[in-house]
Amino acid sequence: MDWTSSLYGLAGGVMIGLSAVWLMATLGRIAGISGVLSALVLERPEGDTAWRLTFLLGLISGPLVLMALGGGLGNVAGEPYAVIGAPAGGVGLMLIAGLLVGLGTGIGSGCTSGHGVCGLSRLSPRSLAATLTFLGAGIVTVYVMRHLWGGGA
Repeated sequence: MDWTSSLYGLAGGVMIGLSAVWLMATLGRIAGISGVLSALVLERPEGDTAWRLTFLLGLISGPLVLMALGGGLGNVAGEPYAVIGAPAGGVGLMLIAGLLVGLGTGIGSGCTSGHGVCGLSRLSPRSLAATLTFLGAGIVTVYVMRHLWGGGA
């Protein structure tokens, strides 16, 4: 077992949790990425744009700063010294998947960050149901793609 990767994951999880608590404590807002983005794009609530824009820019700029400082992307491909390559299913499939994720976050009133991080920590039954649904759908999708569809990996 690679303890270094585990410690990085633990540190990242702690930082995500602390940032969610900070946002709730200072602004009374939930750090759900789909809600932050959709309100910024669709609703544009007056006096509520600056923190949403800053939040989203922080999500994008963090990895960019890490890469600029020579930290790379980390081991996100599952192999030593590998990085993310081309989409496994092609760009078209990735676009369809992205649209379905967006549709799902709309139907589910949130995403994994809103329900899984913030909702579960507030003991929300609705967030527990949503998170179990996300996980269940992910498990079924991986099983189907790897074992029934023949995608192997």
